[in-house]
Parts: sequence; structure tokens; C-alpha cells
Amino acid sequence: MTSASEPQPKAQAVVTVLYYLTSAFFFVYLFRYYITTAGGEVLLAFVLVPVTFVIHTLDSLRKNDFFFDFKNFKPPLVVNYILAAVFCLLCIVISVYMYVEFEALGTDRAGFWNPTDMWLGGLMVVLVMIFAFKRYFELFLLNIVLVLYAVYGFVVPGEFYHPGLEWERIVTMMSLEDTTGVFSDLPQLALTLIGSFVLVLAVLRAFGCIESILKASSRIASKSPYALPQTAVIGSFGVAAVSGSGAANAVTTGSATIPAMIDAGLPREDAAAVETASSLGGQLMPPIMGLSAFLMAEFMEVSYFDVVARGYAPAIIYFIGVALGVYLLSVRKHTRQIKIKIQNLEWSDWFNISAFFMVVIGLILFMAVAYLPPMFAARYVFYAIGTMMVLKSIVMALQKYGRSGILGVGRILLRFLDNFSSMTADLTLLLATLSILTSAFVNTGVVPKVGFILIELSSSNLILMVLVAFLFGALLGMGLPPAPTYILTALVIAPHLQNAGLDPWPVHFFAFFLAVWGELTPPTSVVAAVTSKIAQASFLGTLWRSIILCSSLFVLMAAVFSRPGLVLAPGLTQLYTMILVIMAVVGFTFAFQARFSSRLEVDIALRIVMAGFASLVLFHPDLWVAFASCIPIGLMAAYWVFYRKQIEEGRALAASPAG
Repeated sequence: MTSASEPQPKAQAVVTVLYYLTSAFFFVYLFRYYITTAGGEVLLAFVLVPVTFVIHTLDSLRKNDFFFDFKNFKPPLVVNYILAAVFCLLCIVISVYMYVEFEALGTDRAGFWNPTDMWLGGLMVVLVMIFAFKRYFELFLLNIVLVLYAVYGFVVPGEFYHPGLEWERIVTMMSLEDTTGVFSDLPQLALTLIGSFVLVLAVLRAFGCIESILKASSRIASKSPYALPQTAVIGSFGVAAVSGSGAANAVTTGSATIPAMIDAGLPREDAAAVETASSLGGQLMPPIMGLSAFLMAEFMEVSYFDVVARGYAPAIIYFIGVALGVYLLSVRKHTRQIKIKIQNLEWSDWFNISAFFMVVIGLILFMAVAYLPPMFAARYVFYAIGTMMVLKSIVMALQKYGRSGILGVGRILLRFLDNFSSMTADLTLLLATLSILTSAFVNTGVVPKVGFILIELSSSNLILMVLVAFLFGALLGMGLPPAPTYILTALVIAPHLQNAGLDPWPVHFFAFFLAVWGELTPPTSVVAAVTSKIAQASFLGTLWRSIILCSSLFVLMAAVFSRPGLVLAPGLTQLYTMILVIMAVVGFTFAFQARFSSRLEVDIALRIVMAGFASLVLFHPDLWVAFASCIPIGLMAAYWVFYRKQIEEGRALAASPAG
């Protein structure tokens, strides 16, 4: 018998059915747009943004987490159901009204909206703020502050004074004006370009691609004691492209890799840090990078493929740095070989892994060779992969279970629908929340004022401007997720760096790397919180060790300015610049992680020398000097290999019976 605070089975069944029906409508309506682009992006946002809140509400209700616990008080379950019903009905009314009145809103009543328009638009803003209250509380608070500032700016003294906006203007600019607010470019981006890529991700997740990648990567762990921690790097490398989230990646791969690394002798904080650094790289790896990469394309008004084409080199550099750091860490901590249950890879696993690589190759070919817009490229890849996966599942079902196995295919399709609708809905509502933020920032004149103050502090010195920009982004990252960190950095800092003579590509990639770094900054690093909990380790200890392993990310932040060829354009210049940056990463990673001597003073001296040569490679303006500095880095790395080999041989001799 269930208690009053537990969901009733019949009620839960009804909620689940409503959730899947709404998700099916959402998928069909959106997929119709991907095929025909009928109605345009603006109408799509006016109709579907309210639907995404319905999906979010029903999804939360079926998981019994519609509201937070407030200390020891949680609203009765009936309150959840009543509020959910009210919210869903409001969203349906808003969606239908916006669809019916769309032409009039954009023509006859544009700029002269009636009370019904403003009430329903304002209600949608309130619902988005409710979403932010639950999922992104810091963003909710920031939006509240900015809205109050927009209205009552006349009470603020000094540089940030402004005469204040009317509440009516606040409502219209955050809802009905399709260039700002909850129906603007950012939620349109989530529903169109990002949603088309989520389609592909949802297929791979629903049909077991994650499980197959993990099974394949776990086989590497049996090769040597130092290979085990690399399974976290390799597994995360693959899974991140399917999960679309650093935290989700950490949960998926970390639950398997972290306990294994601890059993192999790696300290708990180090094991958690390895998974944290590996998961973080998922936001960097093309062709499906983090949300900030899609925002970069939007801000720069370029094709998403232009970002992808430049993004491969930094992503590869990052993972090389993490893999090397993890190897040096495992050597220093003397990880030992442990017995791991190796799962055999069946034909279906190889099929899934092949499908993963086909997605990567297919997206690149469609965008780079066929010159298709990214949304259409994702659509064609979805056609191919979706058809293959469904046929594979039907074959497996008939092989193993006969006719009843078709029900298994149905469950997989429901899982796909769940993955696609929940991911796209959450991203749309997040970007709608960010639209409120950007609307308040832009319309109150905060952006130029903050930028002017920061530039004044840096006294127009380019290096100092970059350092101030880094501090600004780091402070934002301490309280905000990566996407708003990128948006605010791009709004406030990027224009001034470009006015100082810097190319937009290095500036926006710098903002992008800052946003990724924001995922790790204390005290709000969700990824570190997840991995430290799995490892039962100290959160701060995990965070500090993760920062050391992510040193290649800081090198990338500097490299986009010192070696801008890394992101200016794909080609030969990017290739040799990439080699230089890789050598700089190798040098800094050895300086931070390796031990060159048992004598402390000698070890420190050699580390400083290694860091010095890495600095020359990264910063020296003469390319001949930079390339020449790669030679001592290679020689010192070779010396370290020889030194470690001598130590291991000595240890083995001492452990032998003859020794």
C-alpha cells in the first residue's frame, strides 16, 4: 500500500502515457520542420517552447521530483499533480494562442500588443523562470536581479544608473519580441540546429551505443597496470559524444572506471580526478561539441561546421594532454594489475561501435564535402543510422525472442523518444532562460558599461586585457553553467578584444574554453561533485587534482592568442601550429606530473627547465626558436622514460627471490 507522499501506480501510469504522447507530438512536429522548414524558426519557437515546459513538467512528475525538498518539508503529492495540471493547461493555451495569432502578432499588432498577448507572453516568461528556479538556481537569481535592475535602474548611483524601463516593456521584450526573450534566437537554435544533432545522439543512446563503447574500452584495461586509468579517458572520449553532458558522462563511465582504478591502487581523489578531466573533454570533441560551440556559431554568424573544422585540433590536444597526465599519474602512484571481467563483444556491439564512427564520418562528409547545412546533414545521418539500428534490433529480437521480441524494439523506440524529447526540452528551456538574461543585459546597457570598466582596468594593454577577461570568465564559471559563461564573456569581453585588433576566431574560442573551464571551477563543479561522490573522496581534493590534469585546457587558452593559427583556419598552418601546441602541452604536463630524480632539488630544477622550454614553444614569436625548443622537450621526455625504466628494473630485481 502506498503512502500519501508516494505516487499512486494508476496516476503514475497516466502521467507516463501523457508524457510519451506529448513527446511524440513534439518529435513529429519538430521532425516535420527538419524536413520542410515550414513556418520558419520563429513560429516553431512560439509553438514548441510551451510544449517543452509540458515535457519538463510531466517528466519531473513521473520521477516524483517536481519540487525541491525545502529542508524537511516537501509539498504533498497532490499539490504536485494540481500544479502540474495548471502549468500544462497554461502551456497548451499559450501554444495554441501563439499558433493561431502568429500572423497578427508579427504584423497587425507588432509593437502594439493587446493585454491578452502580454498576459500569455508574460506567463511563459514566469514558467521559464520556474524551470530556472529548479534546475539553475544561480541563473534564476541573476535573472531576478537583472529584471529588477531593468525596472529600477534609476535608484542605482554612478556608472550603472539608467532611467528604468516600464514593466510593460519588460514583458514584451522578454516574450513577444522575437529578437529577444523566451521565443528568440537562442531557443530557436535549441529547437533547430541543436535539436537535429540531439536526434542523432538519441538514436545512439537508445540503441545501446554507450554500453558497447564501455565494453570495448574496458578490454584495454587488461593490457597493463597503466592502461587501466586510460579506459576512463578512452571511454569518456567516445561516450561524451553520445551523452552530450559532462555530468552524465561521469555517471555513465565513472560508475565502472572509478572503482576499478581505486582497486588498482590509485588514491580515491586521483581516480575521481581522472574521470573528471576525461568527462570534461566531451564538450570539446567534434563533431558534436558542447552547447557553447553551437552558441559560438550563432554569435559569430557562421556555419556550425566552421566551428567544428577548427575544433578538432584543440580537442585532440586536450585529450593528448589528459592521457599523458593520467599515464604519468598512474606511473607515479604505482598502479597495479587487477583482474577485470572482460565482456565479449558480440556482433551487435561491433555494429554499435561502427555506427558511432559512421555518425562522426557521415556528419563531416555531409558538411565538408557535400556542403549541406548542419541541420540537414544531421537529418540525413539520422535517416541512415536510425534505419540501420531499427533493422538490427528487429533481427536481434527475432533471433532471441521470436515474435514477442518485437516488444523489445518498441521499448527501444520509447527510449529514443524519451531521450530526444527530454534532452531537447531541457536545452530549449535553458536557452530560453539565457535569453531573459541577455535581453536584460542588452536593453539596460550593462554590457558596454561592464566592458568599459574592465578595459579601463587593463589600461588598453592587450596581455592585461586577456588576463582580465580570464578572471571575468572564471568568476562567472564559479556560479554559472558553461553556456551562460560563454554568452556573457562573448557579450562583455569579446567586442573589446576584437577592437584591440584580435581576430574574432581566437577571441571566441577563448570564450569557449573559458566556458568549458567553468564546468570545473569551484564551488559549483557538477562533474567533480559526481565523480567525488562515486569515489567517496574529498570534493576539493578531487577538484584540485582535476585542475592539474586539465592543464592542457589552460595551454589552449593561451595558445589561441600566442599561436592563433590553431583556430584561424583549417590547413597547413593549423597543422604545424598544432604540433607546436602539442609539444608545449607535453612539456608542461611533464613539468607538473613527472619526477626526474629522487633528489628534490634536481627534480625541481629539471621541471623548471622543462616548463621553460614549453613556454618558449608556446610563446616565442620566432617559429625557428619555437621548433628548436621542441628538441630538448623530446630529449628530457626520453630521459624520463630511461630513468623510470631503471627504477622499475631495480624494483623488480629487489622483489625477485635472488634479490
